Amino acid sequence: MRWALVKVSLAVTTMVVVAFAVPLGLVIREMARDRAFSNAEREAAAVAPALSITTDRDQLERVVASAGSDAGMAVHLPAGDGREAVELGRQRAADEDIAAVRKLGRASTTGVTGGSTLLQPVALSTGEIAVVEVYVPESDVTNGVGTAWAVLAAVGVALILGSVAVADRLGVRMVRPAKRLVEGAHDLGEGRLGARVPEEGPSELRLAAVAFNAMADQVVQLLANERELAADLSHRLRTPLTVLRLNTASLGEGPAADQTRTAVEQLEREVDTIIRTAREAKPQTAAAGPGAGCDAAEVVRERMAFWSALAEDEGRKWRVAGADRPVRIPVARADLAAALDALLGNVFRHTAEGAAFAVDVHNGEDAVIVLVSDAGPGIPDPEAAMARGRGSGSAGSTGLGLDIVRRLAESTGGDVRIGSSVLGGTEVRIRLQLDGRAPASSGHRQPRRRRPGRLAAVYNRSRYH
Repeated sequence: MRWALVKVSLAVTTMVVVAFAVPLGLVIREMARDRAFSNAEREAAAVAPALSITTDRDQLERVVASAGSDAGMAVHLPAGDGREAVELGRQRAADEDIAAVRKLGRASTTGVTGGSTLLQPVALSTGEIAVVEVYVPESDVTNGVGTAWAVLAAVGVALILGSVAVADRLGVRMVRPAKRLVEGAHDLGEGRLGARVPEEGPSELRLAAVAFNAMADQVVQLLANERELAADLSHRLRTPLTVLRLNTASLGEGPAADQTRTAVEQLEREVDTIIRTAREAKPQTAAAGPGAGCDAAEVVRERMAFWSALAEDEGRKWRVAGADRPVRIPVARADLAAALDALLGNVFRHTAEGAAFAVDVHNGEDAVIVLVSDAGPGIPDPEAAMARGRGSGSAGSTGLGLDIVRRLAESTGGDVRIGSSVLGGTEVRIRLQLDGRAPASSGHRQPRRRRPGRLAAVYNRSRYH
């Protein structure tokens, strides 16, 4: 907008300057020409009274010399009354031009080498016509024209620069509030809910700032209401959780009872975390700082130990690879555990009993990759599976599992890919960036297809979330 105003002002001012300066420059040139020929006419008129009295050569030479123009003036007297033609001074005009002026009796100008000449007819006492020739050099015709044009050019440039400066200041006055509005919208989008825009500048931008601030206040209020609602809904789960915890005390001893009690305790911790997070005053939008995060290998071992009991009950083979040494990632322990539980829960929910599964951890220089594979039927539509809320339609399927995993990976600058695994089913690849950089490419990625024939054969049998 700023440069657009400057360009418009520059174009308009330039056209105005040209429209006025060019005709004015031509008028100045014509005025200089008229001034030069007016001086020549005065010089010719100074000799005319002497010509009407006498035609004596000596007297005329004295008159011409007294006029101070003997170098640029010539007098042409015709022959008559036994008198020969008299020529005083240097003749520059052609004989035919002099004869034409004598015949017509009107003054005229004609071009000669280095300038022009004024031919002025003068009537003698004998009735004959003498011609006074006054030389007008080109320098006299253009005297002062160059200076006047330079002044006009300087004035025009000054006007153009002044208009550009004024347009630039006006553009700054308009653009600065617009930039503040853009910065405020960006800050609000980044989660800085305290971002507000000063209500100043042109009236339209002031109205936009007022509307933006009102929208920001409304967003803050809506988020506060949403947090309170989430906290209230989570708090309602405490009562049935308390009943479950009391009931687990009567289950006695055994692996199943211990597993049930562990699940209830974890569920209570998750509910407490939800309540605390929902009631935090500020959203957690900043990246994890140095030293934050968790050991991915430890979390993987812990969650696999939890799910191994259920795997044994269903006769599933499982394995863990790459989790025998610490692997630090910039992700909270609870978030990684929730993502793994979502993926492993999908394995148990959407594959037949006895289907094997595996979790592999690969530690790279700039990223950590976690692979969750199974021997199930696979995924017919990976893009639809990644869409939030797109469940399979079966009981207990909300379609949010992979969305949790995707948001976890994207919070580090990584991504999630779905393909076919070496076990014959689905492979979910979670890439967690260690340096916070964005992934090498953006957009939806096509799943890797290691066994196209087998995957195509089983795609129509199941749908993964």
